[in-house]
Amino acid sequence: MFQQIKKAATHIQALHKTRPQVGIVLGSGLGAFVDIVENPTIIPYSEIPFFRDTTVEGHEGRLIIGRIGNVEIAILQGRFHAYEGAPMEEVVFPVRVLAMLGIEVLVLTNAAGGINTKFVSGDLVIIEDHINMMAKNPLVGTNISELGPRFPDMTHAYDLDLLQTLQTVAKNKKIGIKKGVYAGVLGPTYETPAEIRMLRILGADMVGMSTVPESIAANHLGLRVAGISCITNMAAGIENVKLKHEDVKAQALKVMDLFKDLLEGFIGEIGNKGNG
Repeated sequence: MFQQIKKAATHIQALHKTRPQVGIVLGSGLGAFVDIVENPTIIPYSEIPFFRDTTVEGHEGRLIIGRIGNVEIAILQGRFHAYEGAPMEEVVFPVRVLAMLGIEVLVLTNAAGGINTKFVSGDLVIIEDHINMMAKNPLVGTNISELGPRFPDMTHAYDLDLLQTLQTVAKNKKIGIKKGVYAGVLGPTYETPAEIRMLRILGADMVGMSTVPESIAANHLGLRVAGISCITNMAAGIENVKLKHEDVKAQALKVMDLFKDLLEGFIGEIGNKGNG
């Protein structure tokens, strides 16, 4: 696996010599963020060794390398999910490749269902912690010592300084933002009302089918992680509506301007601190 990660990173470097500071994973319906990237190099996943093709609508399946302001970035426009049948090591493979390219900060974004009844569709929520309900972990198996330790600490899976920076940027830009705990479930079915009640009792504020494996792999790698959920719908049983993927994508597009503004400002702050 380690040699495959190196080969994929070497292939990318041959196409675009880069050492990105920030990596971003874009969730369902959030792919339009790449429009603000300056002088982008676009590499389809199908052209990168050992990358899978994405199969979910709203996940374009492209690596975008470029700059936002003075910060060099690498964006995964679309992700792999365990429910697509991918082994966990393939789900987190792109994140490990970004780490091999040199990123120090990883921003994980997703579309999520709101469990906290104080949330509404369209809210942007900073992930302050997560609950792994997938019954899977990408670190199961022989540890790859070149990537990280056998037993990585997850006390601060989402970096406290990055969380504070997100809050500051949101305040300065007058963007309403909330904080919450993300529950990662396997999917692909949406949850039942009973499962949502269980997750609320466990302390979850929102739920989705991604992010947790990438966060675990990133912490194993020693990366600083930030997470942002876009609440695209209220979870099952809270509102008397049926859940559809088309509605998730549509709601994500409605908040795209705020999402872009927040993330662009956040990346700018990282660049300022890095150059200070």
